[in-house]
Amino acid sequence: MSSVALLDRDAVAATATTVETSESLTPHRYRLTVTEYHRLGESGIFDEDSKVELIEGDLIAMPPIGCQHAGHLDHIARPFFRQVTQGIVRVQSPIQLGDHSEPQPDLAVLRYREDFYTRSHPHPEDVLLLIEVSDSTLRYDRDTKVPLYAKAGIPEVWLLDLMNQRVAIYRHPSADGYRQIQFPAPEELISPSLLPELTLRIADLFLPTRLPTRLPTNTN
Repeated sequence: MSSVALLDRDAVAATATTVETSESLTPHRYRLTVTEYHRLGESGIFDEDSKVELIEGDLIAMPPIGCQHAGHLDHIARPFFRQVTQGIVRVQSPIQLGDHSEPQPDLAVLRYREDFYTRSHPHPEDVLLLIEVSDSTLRYDRDTKVPLYAKAGIPEVWLLDLMNQRVAIYRHPSADGYRQIQFPAPEELISPSLLPELTLRIADLFLPTRLPTRLPTNTN
């Protein structure tokens, strides 16, 4: 009897140990590195039409680019391509922020480099200005990407809110966010702090909300 009782106690103890061990194996988040992210791309996991960003180790699927977003981005990029002569202007190209993030801002102005960044993607120290054009992605851009840029030390970010026709200018980055946020008036002239030769009027960054769909017909 005593031996049977002893075996039962051992079985109970073993079962308890098994349950405790299984409960301790809780799911955890796996953070991709930039290197692993690139390997996924090279292996064909993403096709050429995939729109994804690596943000803090997470793959973020972005919505398709709508006509409003695309048109405004083309409109905004024109003065940068015309007037920026001492840097490189890129549209929707990656910026590597540490080991776990590689966002694709809508527009980036980079320090000039002879290889045009063919040997590596730009890093925070290469960036003069980032611009995000936001319509349906406003909350994500403002609450996720802008703090990420601040933490990485990106000197200046412009966030264009298409819905409200408003620009937020973020400067003086820190680990806790940007220490200066400005909302200039529509008629105000602004210049990026590291691109003083470029001056833009806020209202000129936005296209009219309604454009003629066709030319007027000549009735003569």
